[in-house]
Amino acid sequence: MKHWLFKSEPSTYAIDDLRSAPGGTDHWDGIRNYQARNFLRDEVQAGDRVLFYHSSTTPTAVVGTARVARGGYPDHTAWDPDGDHFDPRSTADKPVWYMVDLTFEEKFPVPVTMEALRAEPALKEMMLLRKGMRLSVQPVTAAEFEAVLKLARRLAQAE
Repeated sequence: MKHWLFKSEPSTYAIDDLRSAPGGTDHWDGIRNYQARNFLRDEVQAGDRVLFYHSSTTPTAVVGTARVARGGYPDHTAWDPDGDHFDPRSTADKPVWYMVDLTFEEKFPVPVTMEALRAEPALKEMMLLRKGMRLSVQPVTAAEFEAVLKLARRLAQAE
């Protein structure tokens, strides 16, 4: 089992959208970065755990967790000429983009902000905290994943 951090703008797709999806499961589509696509296509597998991160908001934060329900498969939203994620280079026969299915696990009572993540010594090497790191899908070590969960519990108890 691997661990990941998936970023989403809450105005586009928030953790509550995943939680309210039928059965708490939905597809994670629209990734249009090749490195993130490669992770989805080649490495993200059913059963992997995910930190759900809200980006482009104030404050940015890890807001909960999900589990991968289905590993990478072609992102059919790239084939819809009227859709937001259309890419004419991608076809059913030669897909360019991939997606996965996620199942909601937990929404944190208190978001774990970027400031809180940076203050946690156990997370000093976390990819998310590197300058200029903008990937919407990125690996997280098992130790980092657990450190974020512990931090979320501490923040909730302090509330």
